[in-house]
Amino acid sequence: MIRSLLTLLGPAHATRLYRYLAWLVASAVLQGLAVALLVPILHALFAGNLPLAMTWLAGLAAMVLLTCIAHYQQAMQGFALALLVLTTLHERLGQHLMRLPLGWFNSEKVGQLSRSATSGTLMVTGLFAHYLGPVVSGVVVPATVALTLFVFDWRLGLTAVACAPLIYFTHHWSANAIGANDARVEAAASEAGNRVVEFARYQQVLRAFGQAQRGYRPLQAANRAQQQAGGSMLAQTFPKLLAGGLSVQLAFALLVAVGIALAATQQIDAIELVALLALAARFVGPLAEAAARSGLLRMASNDLEQLASILRQPALPAPATSLPLTAPGSLEFDRVGFAYPSGPPVLKDLSFSAQPNTMTAIVGASGSGKTTVTRLLMRFFDASEGSVKVGGVDVRALSSEALMAQLSLVMQDVYLFDDSLEANIRVGNPDASARQLAQAATLAGVDEIVARLPQGWATPVGEGGTSLSGGERQRVSLARALLKRAPIVLLDEATAALDPQNEAYVQAAIGTLIQNATVLVIAHRLPTIMAADQILVLDEGRLVESGSHRQLLADNGRYAGFWHERQRAGGWRLKAERPSL
Repeated sequence: MIRSLLTLLGPAHATRLYRYLAWLVASAVLQGLAVALLVPILHALFAGNLPLAMTWLAGLAAMVLLTCIAHYQQAMQGFALALLVLTTLHERLGQHLMRLPLGWFNSEKVGQLSRSATSGTLMVTGLFAHYLGPVVSGVVVPATVALTLFVFDWRLGLTAVACAPLIYFTHHWSANAIGANDARVEAAASEAGNRVVEFARYQQVLRAFGQAQRGYRPLQAANRAQQQAGGSMLAQTFPKLLAGGLSVQLAFALLVAVGIALAATQQIDAIELVALLALAARFVGPLAEAAARSGLLRMASNDLEQLASILRQPALPAPATSLPLTAPGSLEFDRVGFAYPSGPPVLKDLSFSAQPNTMTAIVGASGSGKTTVTRLLMRFFDASEGSVKVGGVDVRALSSEALMAQLSLVMQDVYLFDDSLEANIRVGNPDASARQLAQAATLAGVDEIVARLPQGWATPVGEGGTSLSGGERQRVSLARALLKRAPIVLLDEATAALDPQNEAYVQAAIGTLIQNATVLVIAHRLPTIMAADQILVLDEGRLVESGSHRQLLADNGRYAGFWHERQRAGGWRLKAERPSL
């Protein structure tokens, strides 16, 4: 846990954490010593030695004062660390996430991140404010009391120490079981949350197929799993907590039994027995409190580990200084091999280059590695073998800012922010002039959209661009790319689902882009492929053909078969006949 706390707080606050832990342990030790002083005080009082009792009482007062000072220090520093987590953790997470490979951000990781950054953060602050102090005191105070029992009577001290393994293993088993149950509940809650978002996001599809009325089975199953996990948590947690408390009470009962046996055999007198039993009661009290908090501590520890695991994710290696570009606008893959984590190779010995102000199209069956090419160019991941170059420089030798300044990406699934139409286009270049904005909008056909919208440029597009059609969102995305004026533009299935009108705007914008940028297109639409300067045909991650449209048709290979198949599909017609009466 200490390692995870250090990860969470960062190296700059390691000293504060160690100082807090030192005060926490000191407070617990002083509390145990203060409790131990009850024995000589009671012994002197029962013996009628009032001056000696007053002397020991003065020592107790001094020890209590030291304990209060230490407790105040650890409490204040604990609250300060909790406040530090609340005020800085989200910023540290954000800074770290900006340095992670973009390929890390899948739906599962994003869901976990969302929960960890909200409820998880609150649980972690509770570590310093509420959970860690009582649990540490519940362990250190009894340990101090057990050691002082050796001073007064070694047999009771030995009994207390002998009980330690039983208490430890019972609490360890209980905390592990509670932690495992909590992890299952968290997983079920995350799954249910994902399904709720999915159910809300895809209402159009669900209603079209009647799923919204009859119920969405994945959501129903996730809700049932969450209910079962919550019920299982309650059913299984209570017996574990009961077992932990029972082990503490058994230890106290054993101490009482040993004390009575010693008094019955006159090995200690009754006065000493009363004093030692008072000390034994303080041995089990903090243990009982620790047992009550151990489950919450383990649950908070789960959230701590999740947050620490995010912060431990290795950042994308970045050069100290970005190398200058030697061939702006060019692309090159040199014997590139790549496999996703725990997966088979996706690209194998792939080599090609694209010269500035040319258009390259990549075609191939699903799973052939087309989209992976764009991901490696944008450095979502690093190539396992070979090198990927942008502007004549390996992408690993470019800073993230320098690399992204060279690239614009237009994808089939366009995401627009819940802001105005103008703000969404200015994402490409926030400092662009009004004239540059108007030019980009005209080339992408957005000016026609602006003319129809009630508030023109200031019209909110809704979260994800829900107030615009798919084709309109695609035009906005192209306007972004045009406004950014990056030397290289990546088009990933940008025309796959467009109607003829929107496709015409996209094709015109691509023609403009080629005049000022290198364009890499992943597409199946034939007009786009025909216009390319070179066409690359991928098959299972390998480059099997390359050349112009005319050359590849003449070769009568894989591309020619693809072309003829598309031509036949384009010629299909559905004929409807009136049924005869």
